[in-house]
Formats: sequence, C-alpha cells, structure tokens
Amino acid sequence: MPALIDSLIIILLALGSLFSLLAALGILVMPDVYGRMQAASKAVTFGTTSIVLAAALHFQEADIVARCLLVCVFLFVTIPVASHLVARAAYRAREPLAPETSVDELAEHTKDAP
Repeated sequence: MPALIDSLIIILLALGSLFSLLAALGILVMPDVYGRMQAASKAVTFGTTSIVLAAALHFQEADIVARCLLVCVFLFVTIPVASHLVARAAYRAREPLAPETSVDELAEHTKDAP
C-alpha cells in the first residue's frame, strides 16, 4: 500500500508541476490580458491543488489533511472570482482585445464598452 500512495504522490506532484509550467507558458504565449488571465487562473488552480493534495497524502494526518482540503476549497472559490474581477477591471480600463478577437459580446450588453 505505501508504494501505491508514493506513486500517487509522485503523479500528483508531476501533474501540479506540469499545470504550473503550462500556466507560465500561457502567460508568455497568450496575446492579450484576458487570455493570459484565463491560462494562469485555470492552470494555477489545478496545479496548486494537485501539489496540496500530494502533501495531504504524504503526511496523512487528520489535521494536515483537513487543512489541505480547506486550502483546495479556498483556491477553487477565490481564484476564479479574482480572475473575473481583474478581467472586468481590465475591460473597464479599456485594455485592448487581441487582434484575433472577432466578437465582443460584452460590448453589446454594456454602455461603457471600449
């Protein structure tokens, strides 16, 4: 059984590292602030959660597992909300969309569209 848990820890750490690497690449590759935020928020959420779950499996103590699960819940609640608020602030500050963007659906519904 410990070998199975160790293998699962290694897999979770590798997945977390991969998602974090993809977040960094997404920040470098995406053409505008909206794409960068989407890449960073999704990948960092899953990457950090995988690493925190690996820590919970490694220590296997009730209080540490509870804290790790609370951290995961906190990440899944706060990162999407923060990303949305930053995107909304960027849109209101008239941050330009990428040239590849063909439809601005928000402009059709708001009066303060860029």
